[in-house]
Amino acid sequence: MRLFLIGFGTVGQSLAELLLQRAEDLRTRHNFVPALVGVYTRSQGLLYAPEGLDLAQLRACAANYALYDGPRLHDSQPNIDRALRDYAYDVLIEASTTDLRTGQPAADRIERALTSGKHVVTVNKGPIALYYPRLRDLAREKGVHLRYEGTVMAGTPSIALALEGLAAAHIRGLRGILNGTTNYMLTQMEQESLSYDQALAQAQALGYAEADPTADVDGWDAAGKASILSAALFGAPRAPQTMSVSGIGHLTLDDLAQARAQDKRYKLVVRLTPEAGQVRAEALPLSDPLASVMGALNAITLETDLLGEVTLIGSGAGGLSTATAILNDLLAIHRAT
Repeated sequence: MRLFLIGFGTVGQSLAELLLQRAEDLRTRHNFVPALVGVYTRSQGLLYAPEGLDLAQLRACAANYALYDGPRLHDSQPNIDRALRDYAYDVLIEASTTDLRTGQPAADRIERALTSGKHVVTVNKGPIALYYPRLRDLAREKGVHLRYEGTVMAGTPSIALALEGLAAAHIRGLRGILNGTTNYMLTQMEQESLSYDQALAQAQALGYAEADPTADVDGWDAAGKASILSAALFGAPRAPQTMSVSGIGHLTLDDLAQARAQDKRYKLVVRLTPEAGQVRAEALPLSDPLASVMGALNAITLETDLLGEVTLIGSGAGGLSTATAILNDLLAIHRAT
């Protein structure tokens, strides 16, 4: 399987390392022999070798493709649209920076790859949150796969659980903790008595929060994931901007202490049904499974007709976790083709 990767930051480099470390295991256990033939970033341009790039070298020269020592095409100012149309590869992996307002330029690139008959694996939330029905229908028309497990809860398989593991059931709704940054901050505020600003600074120091944490703390990252789940699970496309969305910036230590005195705990909760979506801070009873999810973990509770509530808890962010989701999606495509 020939792979073309857009984005070579933390996630892309983690994927290269995973493919390198697990090469023998993938071959013997799954009869899967992937080759990363192309990598594109806005800053470094395009590196392409039809026989496959050397992954160890690639990671070593991530900051300067010109240092790659081996057969390759290096174009610092490529026409990436033409490359996606004309170059030889089987799967496009989209791991560039997310834009939840427009989904671009990733959405157009995914569409171009699908139109060219290529499978797509994306961890970029924007295109799926905003254009999922169109991209899904295009993939079906072209007879290729569009997979996006890593857009929600990273390597913890929430979408696979809902669509495959619970295929016999009807999912009536869900609630979830889908942003690790805010969950970590609320945990530190409650357990360590840190102020909101102190908890945010700590989250930034640990790499959980960006320098501009607005998307996390104001609820928009969680809303983007809710959009994806709404389209995938309910067939109900719902842009983040159409939901009721608020964050955790108004919460104080007094608020958290008062909730604890009532046997409750604040969480930033996504609530989703086929009819509506919402993101807001809620004081959940301690008996709720989501109330026990601490630190940077994510969780989702699916409300089903056959099994009642099913809760999945796991890592929701990080380079290795997200790269694991990509690899799982690649294996799913491999099994199906």
